[in-house]
Amino acid sequence: MQVTNPNDVKIYNLSAGKSLPEWISERRRRALQKSDIEIQRRIQLLQDFEMPTASMRVKVSPDGQYIMAAGTYKPRLRCFDVNQLSMKFERCLDADVQQFQILSNDYTKVVLMLANRVIQLHSQNGYYYQTRIPTFGRDMAYHYPSCDLYMVGASCDVYRLNLEQGCFLSSYATEATSLNVCRLNQEHQLLAVGSDDGKIECWDPRSRSRVGQLDVTMATNLLQTEDISVLPAVTALQFRDALTMAVGTASGQVLLYDIRSNQPFLTKDHYYGLPIKSIEFQDDLGVVLSADTRILKIWDRNSGTPVTAIEPQSDIHDICVYPSSGLIFMANEGEKILSYYIPTLGPAPKWCSFLDSLTEELEENPQQEVYEDYKFVTAKDLESLGLSHLIGTNLLRAYMHGYFMDIRLYHKAKSLSDPFAYEEYRRSKIQKKLEEQRANRVQAKKLPKVNRMLAERLVGSQRQPAKKRTTQNPLDDARFSEMFTNPNFQVDEESEEYKLLHPVISKQEKKRLRELEEEKQVEQQRQLDEELEGMVSEEETSTDEDNEGDDSDPPSFSKPPGKSKNEMSGSRLGNRYGNHRGNQSKFELKTKMRLIEASDKAVSASFQPFLSTTTKLALGERLKEGENQGDDTVLRVGESLSGNKTVVFKFKKTARESVYQRKLREHGEERRKLRRSARPVAPDRRKMRGVFWRGRRIR
Repeated sequence: MQVTNPNDVKIYNLSAGKSLPEWISERRRRALQKSDIEIQRRIQLLQDFEMPTASMRVKVSPDGQYIMAAGTYKPRLRCFDVNQLSMKFERCLDADVQQFQILSNDYTKVVLMLANRVIQLHSQNGYYYQTRIPTFGRDMAYHYPSCDLYMVGASCDVYRLNLEQGCFLSSYATEATSLNVCRLNQEHQLLAVGSDDGKIECWDPRSRSRVGQLDVTMATNLLQTEDISVLPAVTALQFRDALTMAVGTASGQVLLYDIRSNQPFLTKDHYYGLPIKSIEFQDDLGVVLSADTRILKIWDRNSGTPVTAIEPQSDIHDICVYPSSGLIFMANEGEKILSYYIPTLGPAPKWCSFLDSLTEELEENPQQEVYEDYKFVTAKDLESLGLSHLIGTNLLRAYMHGYFMDIRLYHKAKSLSDPFAYEEYRRSKIQKKLEEQRANRVQAKKLPKVNRMLAERLVGSQRQPAKKRTTQNPLDDARFSEMFTNPNFQVDEESEEYKLLHPVISKQEKKRLRELEEEKQVEQQRQLDEELEGMVSEEETSTDEDNEGDDSDPPSFSKPPGKSKNEMSGSRLGNRYGNHRGNQSKFELKTKMRLIEASDKAVSASFQPFLSTTTKLALGERLKEGENQGDDTVLRVGESLSGNKTVVFKFKKTARESVYQRKLREHGEERRKLRRSARPVAPDRRKMRGVFWRGRRIR
């Protein structure tokens, strides 16, 4: 139930809240009612108090026990019993209902005016009789003393159908081109009809003659203020008592007349320019309820002072006030038939007296008021917007320590004063959305000691996309906190019972451990390579600085007696960086490459004996000779046809490759042991043939 407080008058919207579709099952309906808090808090005044698409008319029976509503699509008429708070029956029709009248005190006799010029009469059992009228009907009224049904439409005649005799009587001929609305005064049975020409004609059913004519256009002052080519038509009529009559025009004005005068004693303008749809009087408070397509306004009938207003989201077609109460029904373009309760207009009816207790509880626990069309601003806000000069005008309404102003004016001033406000608002909304998404992530960086493997698996599952998650994270749930803190809940994953109950998890765990071990080895190898590259770069830098002065001669090394140049460089690097086998080859490689690139003449001179002795050998012998020298030595140094030097090296395998080769060999040996031969399991049938007589064949 939504509560608004326009003009300090509380309005309770009884139709607010979610509605359940009709096509869902009863089981699904009960589940939604239990799970959705908005559905639980809604107030369903009458069960199924709605239409499939839109509602056109709504009325209350004279005894107050039944509420009847007509709507579409498909066209239908529904009756609701207030004692049972549910729908009593539903009748589908062939065309939309333009207007209907309840002839009896209850629902037993109803007459319908359809959009296809058909007048249908319904009894308690259903459809009873139908007839047609010459023109399309717009409104009708029922005269109880004579049982005459008056119908007006797109013609100048007022048709009379006598329901006692079952025949049409002579119609009333008016001076208008077409008629829109007709009403009967219940005090003296005066019939008033409104036309498209902006005139009202009054007829006396007893003498069947016109007794008066009223021109509404001269009293609206529209001819003096606006340049209009079409006169405002009369679209609504309503009698309060024997003398007071309210007239609604197509220009959005409501005029109150004393039928003894041709001038209205009060004029009320809606300022929307929309035709008035319906007018109702509430004598208990002395107010008038007038509704156009957009808004329902409630104002004082003596002074025209506005009391409050209701502006629904859909277009209004008709309104109905429950007698002697503050309950209002509104037929509109939406599916729901809107229901509003205003305690200021009167108490709740007996069949829904619980509304009074609900409103009293809400008043004891006040909630934040909702103003959909106004914005509360302080004096500082007005100064920042540049609207301080509006203080004291009708555009601001003083309230507590600030003012209320029209929301449209506020948005316009805000856009002019701060053109980048929307970007900031958008940025803040995006940041808020990101924070909400981050809140669902696992924030714990340190895994618990108890059930560590289980916690690690849960953390890994939470990193998956939200669509693939099957369970929530129990690490964030206080109900499962002892599972990761109390040692008594430790799961023994090495036990046979656990492995039998979780065979798939055991295999996945082994795979995960193997992947972690491989990632660890790769990381160690990467760190080792980075350290070696840094050391070699330092060595190259120091060597370049030492040899910076002399570019003609190659660098000279002093070697101790009994050691070659390669052995000397390898020992020097080994003493400096350690005797690691995997690193020694790379250090010697870098050193040899520097020696070769130092000078082309020096390289040619130093490798001339080697080239002269090896180039004459065959390729296989040269490769074999290079393999015998070891994995860390130079296999071949030679010259290409273009004169460039080529050096080929062979490196030792990494630890990861060695482990992989070793596992392949072990796997192959295991497969060879377990492999079954291709021989058939069953014995050879040819060797098991039966022995027959091998003697001489007898012919």
